[in-house]
Amino acid sequence: MAFLLNSIGITEVGFDMKHDFWHERWLRNEIGFHQQEYNTHLQEFWFRLGLSPDARVFVPLCGKTLDLLWLRAQGHEVMGVEISPVAVRDFFGENDLTPRVSRHGLFERWETDGLVILCGDFFDLGVGDLRNCSGVFDRASLIALPPEMRRDYAVHLRQITPPVARTLLVAMEYPQEQMQGPPFSVREEEVRELYDQAYDIKRLYSLDILEEHARFREKGLTGLTEKVYLMGPLA
Repeated sequence: MAFLLNSIGITEVGFDMKHDFWHERWLRNEIGFHQQEYNTHLQEFWFRLGLSPDARVFVPLCGKTLDLLWLRAQGHEVMGVEISPVAVRDFFGENDLTPRVSRHGLFERWETDGLVILCGDFFDLGVGDLRNCSGVFDRASLIALPPEMRRDYAVHLRQITPPVARTLLVAMEYPQEQMQGPPFSVREEEVRELYDQAYDIKRLYSLDILEEHARFREKGLTGLTEKVYLMGPLA
């Protein structure tokens, strides 16, 4: 996981992080958060969700992640949402995909066989957009947001996804005072506070990965733990 650390403090960008911050990152190609390969946790743990191959799945704040292609290769109908038109354009162009582009409410809809990206604001999604969605993959959404936006994000995600949907969530923890995000530290206690009223939460994986990431050590971090959670309907 290679993130490009932001030189602009969250106190400077404020709530504009919802729009302007990410537009600027993509326009300047400051996208160290983008992985050049499929996410290893997705490949290892996705099948723990127990979804049928033809299940519809959702990837919030998807950027141009290759994980969309991996999910599609498993047979899923895949939908992502992404605020940056640069990211959406690059996803299709870099993967030699020819999209059909149309309007979908407040969104621009980019579509190819079994794969859709809605270009627009996550918070403009409604229940109808995620109808029949069975799975969610969040690798870089929750940890991309400052604390005041994480609660809004979690509430909205709960509101628009069907109650039966299952989520694979990847998060990271480090002493937040040692580094400004994004990526932000999201502790397990916060994950449970945000979601445990709606989901049964199981931690599948936890590992200190600081030794693997010199950039984070150079920033002064003394610990960096990656955690993976499976969130499903309450019994």
